[in-house]
Amino acid sequence: MPELPEVETTKTSLLSLINENVTSVLVRQSQLRWKIPEDVNVLIGQKLTGLSRRSKYIIASFEQNNMLWHLGMSGSFRICAADEPLRKHDHFIVGFGDIELRYHDPRRFGCILWLNEETEKNLISKLGPEPLSPQFDTTYLNEKLKNKKTPIKVALMDNHVVVGVGNIYATESLFNLGIHPAQPANTLIHQQIDKLVIEIKRILKQAIELGGSTLRDYTNANGENGYFQQTLLAYGRAGEMCVNCETTLENIKLGQRASVFCPQCQPLKLKVVE
Repeated sequence: MPELPEVETTKTSLLSLINENVTSVLVRQSQLRWKIPEDVNVLIGQKLTGLSRRSKYIIASFEQNNMLWHLGMSGSFRICAADEPLRKHDHFIVGFGDIELRYHDPRRFGCILWLNEETEKNLISKLGPEPLSPQFDTTYLNEKLKNKKTPIKVALMDNHVVVGVGNIYATESLFNLGIHPAQPANTLIHQQIDKLVIEIKRILKQAIELGGSTLRDYTNANGENGYFQQTLLAYGRAGEMCVNCETTLENIKLGQRASVFCPQCQPLKLKVVE
């Protein structure tokens, strides 16, 4: 599933469309995670005025309407020539003269919705802070974790705590700090939380600089792969040797997600004394 760095990279790759006028809209398959609104043709004649990101949502601002775009598990956007043949899973196509923006989603778990009071309330308003924002700091995370007995990895992937720290980047951050992914969140000491905030920001910034992670078929809107996967030390490496101590990396399931860790470098400490 595309995570925050992949969504940020996708958004950046779409910036060339800003100030372009919409000349056509085509919905080939309306049933994604939620149905694409029937009135999307109102975009025709409007200019795309801005693109931003909130969590894993891309917010597309047009002259009169705003849209929420989510890549889901297998979605991607692609900018291409209008005369290029459509692919099987190209579901939503916005024309800008002789070029088109095409949303491709084989599993159809993404979304194309209007950003309005309803979607703001249901999808945006309850989200936690952005991990790269000043609001996500040691004081904030300490307050959020102090009463949580859930595993720290699960807490970090809770969008009510902080948005966009997905499986890959939570796994790598915890490995680099020697924190077991199943460590109860409320047992982390202040120093660990401080380092965790710093490491999450560092990992995400590095991933964005490298264009995200291409593990299966992720590319940005220009068809370019990400390269962060070449730096992975734990994620996806269960059964391989730890780069630090040569212990075999293990895998457990937390929150229905695979969690790779080193039993030597990331010991589980159920009671931590500061």
